[in-house]
Amino acid sequence: MRFDKLTTPFQQAIQDAQSLALGNDNPYIEPLHVLAALLNQEDGGSRALLQRAGVRVPALVTAIQKSLDHLPKVEGEHAEVQGSRELTQLFNLTDKEAAKRGDSFIASEMFLLACVSDKGDAGRIFKQHGADRAHLEAAIDALRGSDKVDSADAEGSREALKKYTLDLTERARLGKLDPVIGRDDEIRRAIQVLQRRTKNNHG
Repeated sequence: MRFDKLTTPFQQAIQDAQSLALGNDNPYIEPLHVLAALLNQEDGGSRALLQRAGVRVPALVTAIQKSLDHLPKVEGEHAEVQGSRELTQLFNLTDKEAAKRGDSFIASEMFLLACVSDKGDAGRIFKQHGADRAHLEAAIDALRGSDKVDSADAEGSREALKKYTLDLTERARLGKLDPVIGRDDEIRRAIQVLQRRTKNNHG
């Protein structure tokens, strides 16, 4: 998987995963490091996406941290860590998932999708906390619509759109829209005010 073909948030997550492995004195970057990095991204969409797919995110974050604490450590100074065999296999799966969707660049959600098929710790923990392929695919489809990931900035643009606009459909689904039913008086008054203004403007 080519690093320059990853979206900017995914590239950042891999760099953060490397820092995490170094900070923990782990000799290898594991899938769990990348998962932890994605879930810790402040402006990333991984948490929201997984919640939408029914994953118990807070419990997942705790379980990942516990597993990271039990990874092998190396004593002494080591300037560089490298990706583990498991991570390389998972990156290959991620690449295939992106290719199946016709993406030119590989977004973070393709790594999450690949994790569902992972046979190691990442996949096991992921599934234990509610991740399954059907729900995750549905959440990705709802997020992306028919859009393809055709630039390194595609994922960031999507997050910016979410940050500065309101998804009324999503708010309605979550029951966060003010109900119109039972507000007949307010609606009637609003219509009367508008009608008066219309008459005054034309009068």
